[in-house]
Amino acid sequence: MHRTFTMTRAAGLERLSDFLEGPGAAYSADRNTDRGLGNGPSTSMLSPYLRRRLITEAEVVAAADRAFGDGGAEKFVSEVFWRTYFKGHLETHPAAWTDFLAEVGHGHDLLAAEPGLRRIHESAIEGRAGIDGFDDWARELVETGWLHNHARMWFASIWIFTLRLSWALGAAFFMRHLVDGDPASNTLSWRWVAGLHTRGKHYVARAENIRRYTEGRFDPVGLDEYPDALDEPMPPREVALPQADPMPEGDVALLLHLDDLHPESLPLRGTKIVRIGGLIVHAQGASDRVKAADEAAMADALARAAAHFACSAAPVGNGWADGLPVVTAWAPVGPSATAMPDGCLRVRRAWDDAAWPKSTRGYSRLRSAIPALRGA
Repeated sequence: MHRTFTMTRAAGLERLSDFLEGPGAAYSADRNTDRGLGNGPSTSMLSPYLRRRLITEAEVVAAADRAFGDGGAEKFVSEVFWRTYFKGHLETHPAAWTDFLAEVGHGHDLLAAEPGLRRIHESAIEGRAGIDGFDDWARELVETGWLHNHARMWFASIWIFTLRLSWALGAAFFMRHLVDGDPASNTLSWRWVAGLHTRGKHYVARAENIRRYTEGRFDPVGLDEYPDALDEPMPPREVALPQADPMPEGDVALLLHLDDLHPESLPLRGTKIVRIGGLIVHAQGASDRVKAADEAAMADALARAAAHFACSAAPVGNGWADGLPVVTAWAPVGPSATAMPDGCLRVRRAWDDAAWPKSTRGYSRLRSAIPALRGA
């Protein structure tokens, strides 16, 4: 059975409701267990909707608190904030993204120059590496666009430390196929597994852990369970968080992008939206499944925006803004931000304004502030 995601806000809200009424009650105990295709989920599977902000982190956290109370929702809420943390961290360490892109290019150069390495890489992405579990996850990723979070960590660790492949090529493989592929969460999670995000602290996949949390489905042999963490000569430097732009008064054009598709809740006071355009920038090499998810999500957002603001909404084309000031939700570091037209005025949500300044170092600083940030 393939997992499918209907990429609309309504479907995201329905999945949230189903999670809170079902597996959410056992999330803390079950979240690390990967039961495999055809079995009930142990996680919320909300990330494709959160990645595009068809639903927002703030409303997910509020719904979980209402359902379980602060104490009952604690572990789930913390995982939602991890997504926010990664975005804030990449926003203040943008070289982690540009370094990743450069490393992907370098990795492809090595594959071209070294036939043996190229064969290992090809067998890995085709699910022919000969490692129980790993091969299954590679095929599951390509066939469904999804992996359980624990499986993602195991896969990345085996890719880096057992197969000795470039972490950046692994991250790029994920970005091509994951329907929730997020530049910040994906890039920094791979860096964390490698030991680059928290320097010297890496994640090592162990056969016993895989047996336990796949309920005996997989029992890999030959894993390197005692590797050294990766290192880099120049870790990404912290930069100041850029300021959002003041919103103009009067008529404006609103530009939607794939990092924020809930325009109804944007803080746009003082403006009058009279024209709406949608900009789609897929991840490099994105699969047809990912492209279809992006396009469906944008179509849903444009339809909602047209109804909410009572104006025309369509994909951007030449002269779409008709000379009006263009405002847009803040696009975090990644493909959408790179493609923003010059002169766009960027508005940032209160959630990001409150959390991102606390995301510049390790996660613990943001985690300690969660009680104060819950209502942002």
